[in-house]
Amino acid sequence: MHEIAIGIDLGGTQVRAALVGARGEVIARAEERTDAMAGPDRVLAQIGALADGLTADVGTARVVGIGISTPGPIDTISGIARDIPTLAGFADFPLKAELQKRFGVPVSLENDGIAAAIGEWQFGAGRGLENLVYVTVSTGLGGGVIADGRVLRGRKGMAGHIGHMSVMPDGALCLCGNRGCFEAYGSGTAFTRRARDRAFACTETRLGAEGAAVDSRAVFAAARSGDALANTLIDEEAEILGRGFTSLLHIFSPDVIIMGGGLSHEFERLHPGIQRYIAEWAMPAFKDVRVVCAALGQNSGLIGAAALAFLAADMQNDRQLSSSQAAKSFPM
Repeated sequence: MHEIAIGIDLGGTQVRAALVGARGEVIARAEERTDAMAGPDRVLAQIGALADGLTADVGTARVVGIGISTPGPIDTISGIARDIPTLAGFADFPLKAELQKRFGVPVSLENDGIAAAIGEWQFGAGRGLENLVYVTVSTGLGGGVIADGRVLRGRKGMAGHIGHMSVMPDGALCLCGNRGCFEAYGSGTAFTRRARDRAFACTETRLGAEGAAVDSRAVFAAARSGDALANTLIDEEAEILGRGFTSLLHIFSPDVIIMGGGLSHEFERLHPGIQRYIAEWAMPAFKDVRVVCAALGQNSGLIGAAALAFLAADMQNDRQLSSSQAAKSFPM
């Protein structure tokens, strides 16, 4: 009987679920759009339905646990979601306890950026490295850090909220309530908002022509067709990311920065601008650090969450073995 784990990646846009093997292989996968404004009961029902669908026919495989990758801030020590800006009703919500009620296997909970960092570190672009920073550029902007071969979790397991470092004094309002956050400028949401505003004011672009939707995909498609505004918007996004990544280089001194999330699909177009900014503005000792695309794509968080479920199962087995050995040594 082989063992598998369920990885769940709860995002502001999509809820993803996967059956994952012990070597990080994705056996089956499912997803649906997050009903983000419907409240915790609805979102937890979505998670349950996806997990049930995947496990309906697992044959002789044994599910050892479930790992949940979720946006923050989340106190992973207590299992309480403190206030997730992209999900309505998740303020001081006992997420781990509520999930545990719904599943008959152990539940592991992790911030989405940290979970994705673990996935890439164990099975992806950061495999074999001692130091890395993972950055997800999607609906929001977050990340996770591996430092000296260990996961950096910090107080209450809430380290790595890199999207909320300030990159613009008194700048744009962020969902967290602060102004000038990296997320408020560099996230996919911010990129799309900027594109819509600029397209509306520009008469020499095909973006939004004839009522077409203006989103990140439309911007990159227009850029490939030579649209000047679209290319300008992409160059600006690359510079914003480069500015934030340069700060991360100086703070964490990683071997590599790994970029994931929705905008990483266009990594080849963004990468030259990001690396150009780093080459110009990073301190000399940091200029040679590479920025690479996540090797696991949209599965980074799923695989990282599943890896945590396997780790929790191993720890539980070790405890049970120790208890059994103690009972044999000291019979009652």
